[in-house]
Amino acid sequence: MKSFSESYKEAGVDITAGYKSVELIKEHVARTKIPGVISGIGGFGGLFAPDFKDMEEPILISGTDGVGTKIKLAFLLDKHNTIGIDSVAMCVNDVICCGAKPLFFLDYIAIGKNIPEKVASIVEGIAEGCVQSECALVGGETAEHPGLMPVDEYDVAGFCVGVVDKPKMIDSSKLCEGDILIALPSSGVHSNGFSLVRKVFDIDENTINNIYPELDKPLGEALLTPTKIYVKPVMALMKEVEVKALSHITGGGFYENIPRMLNDGLTAEIDKSSLPTLPIFNVIQRVGNIPEHDMFNTFNMGVGMVAAVAADEADKALEILEASGEDAVIIGKVIKGSEGVIIK
Repeated sequence: MKSFSESYKEAGVDITAGYKSVELIKEHVARTKIPGVISGIGGFGGLFAPDFKDMEEPILISGTDGVGTKIKLAFLLDKHNTIGIDSVAMCVNDVICCGAKPLFFLDYIAIGKNIPEKVASIVEGIAEGCVQSECALVGGETAEHPGLMPVDEYDVAGFCVGVVDKPKMIDSSKLCEGDILIALPSSGVHSNGFSLVRKVFDIDENTINNIYPELDKPLGEALLTPTKIYVKPVMALMKEVEVKALSHITGGGFYENIPRMLNDGLTAEIDKSSLPTLPIFNVIQRVGNIPEHDMFNTFNMGVGMVAAVAADEADKALEILEASGEDAVIIGKVIKGSEGVIIK
């Protein structure tokens, strides 16, 4: 007998919409297939057979995160095929800070009403994020939540697992005074600080497309720019240079995230004039009249990832990152001290 429940549908959950969603996302999931994937979607678990034969001591590293209130902009713009990239990015960019290559990803979509085309659009972005990360989308869950959230809203979260050979793991143990800090530029605000962003611009259907002279696109489009994924350039860098520490600049900005890459007794000295700050941050600060400290304590300020390398390898690191498509720049150095971060 075909699976269908009229009673469940009357309660707000249409299981046939779920089946249609699965059919629509199959083509997107197929794009992410890599060696190791041994199951398709639709089962009770995603199966992956890792190849550790070239590793001395493989260590699995996992990460999970959501997109936060940035998702409100996707609702207002009715654009849903990029928010999934953010979901993947927030997980894989954390995992690579240990030097781990992402292996596979799973998503969780909670939605007020399952509209298959909307779900497929969200998963399209998730698949694109996985392709950029060279990891597989091996499973996920779409849960219809009538009464818990409005029918036209949803939330997205993700989970990924990566692997690194323990001798090559990045753990900051070799970080020392004199090491150079290199910034990998961000694509924009990424997926952090949006509660403040929405307050600053009083974002709603009337203000979402406001035009500001500093921006080359409407406000909403600029803010919805997906979080940049740094897997490929970081992996390329690790092959040729000893990366001593990495920091993913997310919520909490410089003051919260950069100290996480430092050992006791060390401080990051940042030259703010060297930062690749994007116009969107100038607009946020100006319109919101936000103190500079709060900007650096909330946003990435144009820096999505910070890598620490020895001074005599800095030029080589910049060349490798440039070859990987990154306009990386030196933004400071490691000094003795207990301040954590000094921005001057």
